[in-house]
Amino acid sequence: MKETPRKVFERLVAAQNAHDIDALVACFAQDYSSQQPTHPDRAFNGNAQVRKNWSLIFGSVPDFHAELLDAAVDGETAWGEFEWRGRRRDGSVLHSRGVIIGTVREGKLAAARLFMSDVEEAGRGIDAAVEGMVGKR
Repeated sequence: MKETPRKVFERLVAAQNAHDIDALVACFAQDYSSQQPTHPDRAFNGNAQVRKNWSLIFGSVPDFHAELLDAAVDGETAWGEFEWRGRRRDGSVLHSRGVIIGTVREGKLAAARLFMSDVEEAGRGIDAAVEGMVGKR
């Protein structure tokens, strides 16, 4: 039976929560293409970089925890809403949320666009955010 894109996301989250780097890398095609459209300089290709990135995360955030909040699928494409939490070794909090849009081929992520960002727990509210967007700060 063919593994659905949602199941690949679920397997990814299980590997993240187990801090199992081999199981995590197994979720990605060898020629995986990663893009972060709001941070274009962070794009990379290949699951070797996935291993490098997540090895550092697991080593630096010992209680890292991921959650797949929701997902939608259309053919080989899955849209997943994720939340990542943990505490870094220096005591600071890691809390990110966002959407990952992934293309799955042969049960592995072949490509993904990540729209993850740090959660701002306290800010100046929506009015200040809109004023910042229009240059009225």
